[in-house]
Amino acid sequence: MNNNALLNVGIFAVFVVATLFVVIRASRNTKTAADYLAAGRAFTGPQNGIAIAGDYLSAASFLGIAGAIAVYGYDGFLYSIGFLVAWLVALLLVAELLRNTGKYTMGDVLSFRMRQRPVRAAAATSTMAVSFFYLLAQMAGAGGLVALLLGIDDKLGQAAVIAVVGALMITYVLIGGMKGTTWVQIIKAVLLIVGAAVMTLWVLGKYGFNLSSLLGAAVDNAPKAGEKLLGPGLQYGASGTTKLDFLSLALALVLGTAGLPHILMRFYTVPTAKEARRSVVWAIWLIGLFYLLTLVLGYGAAALVGPDKILGAPGKANSAAPLLAEALGGPLLLGLIAAVAFATILAVVAGLTITASASFAHDIYANIIKKGVAEDKDAEVKVARRTAIVIGVVSILGGIAANGQNIAFLVALAFAVAASANLPTILYSLFWKRFNTSGALWSIYGGLVVTITLIVLSPAVSGKPTSMFPNAHFDLFPLSNPGIVSIPVAFFLGWLGTVLSKENDKRKYAEMEVRALTGVGAEKATRH
Repeated sequence: MNNNALLNVGIFAVFVVATLFVVIRASRNTKTAADYLAAGRAFTGPQNGIAIAGDYLSAASFLGIAGAIAVYGYDGFLYSIGFLVAWLVALLLVAELLRNTGKYTMGDVLSFRMRQRPVRAAAATSTMAVSFFYLLAQMAGAGGLVALLLGIDDKLGQAAVIAVVGALMITYVLIGGMKGTTWVQIIKAVLLIVGAAVMTLWVLGKYGFNLSSLLGAAVDNAPKAGEKLLGPGLQYGASGTTKLDFLSLALALVLGTAGLPHILMRFYTVPTAKEARRSVVWAIWLIGLFYLLTLVLGYGAAALVGPDKILGAPGKANSAAPLLAEALGGPLLLGLIAAVAFATILAVVAGLTITASASFAHDIYANIIKKGVAEDKDAEVKVARRTAIVIGVVSILGGIAANGQNIAFLVALAFAVAASANLPTILYSLFWKRFNTSGALWSIYGGLVVTITLIVLSPAVSGKPTSMFPNAHFDLFPLSNPGIVSIPVAFFLGWLGTVLSKENDKRKYAEMEVRALTGVGAEKATRH
């Protein structure tokens, strides 16, 4: 191991020790299910907003989008726009209503006025699926990032790196629960935004704080793309199919955020709906600022590193931000920025893991298996911790399989699943009086099956050199992102399942509507 690799390992170790200290301190007051799964509902709106930014600004945001802009220019920046606009949907349609209606998980909201057991089982299944796709992206990012820093080119070494990240993730969740995870996300969000701001100013300083000069240098250093780097179409403009693929991607990004379980669960960590609303406003400002910075980072990587070198590095496009850091400040800045990226991955995978494990423990174990009556008050927390270990192992194996894929794209698949399986059911539950159990099951399971089937049959999985399995050929569906088909189908299935069933509990809908809009009864529901 060379001196640079030792420096990087040292910086990683400092971050891991510091965050473990924070997690252990935060865990001292974790005694009940409300403490472990919802952080005791003790965070303020601004604190939770920073944590949401930490949860949302994943490895896809930092590594994937910067790489996509460096390689594909304008088309790569469209990821940023989609991710940001999505927050307006979350703010206007779901944040406050979910906080008033639920307790710990998405299943609380979806089952509120329906038959508990089948709907909770469906919600938990969907939560696990979305979390798994998102975890794939983060683990793949971890493998590429640390491979770049430590000079590990072989697949076995990268697999070992992914396993270490998984082990750390499990440790955070087991010890700190939601409270510890939230503090890690707050720390990570601050580090990420500060690190990106420093790099942005550094890049602009090299070009006299003239954005036109930076863009010109990016074009000059990307001879294959040329001026196409500055306009739409480099990635998605080759044919009608690729343009349709972009439209499908955009639809998934804009609608997916409001259905992401690990984001929705963050609204339960604040004491009131007002604080939930403040959380989203803070998150929008921070996330918007960060995505503006990615524009400079991406074009800066194209100008100072070059697309060819980026695509030739371990991790490919995901290596753009670390390589830019090395070009700007040498090994020390590379180590610091890589540690921030590593923190990003750890914080997000911890948030995903606690969400998936909470859904299993609260929806499946407590409310389906035990029918709401657990044998002891700590049983739900014990089950959540055991589930976290299982999820960690599965995500490690999945991350090894997905290593080398563009993580912004992998996250877009998670958004497609969330927008198809979760969002129709959430919106119907909150706003359609006629909606019932049959409609919920049809939209969740139907959306899930259609989306995953189309993903498996897409060029993302097989048929192309960039596919997950490039030598296989079962790419029967032409689009890499299925959102444009799966989202309307899920909405249609929710409607069809509802009208084919005679179930219609108007009294329960009226109770849910009053609680969602006013918060009356929410406090009683959230006491543990």
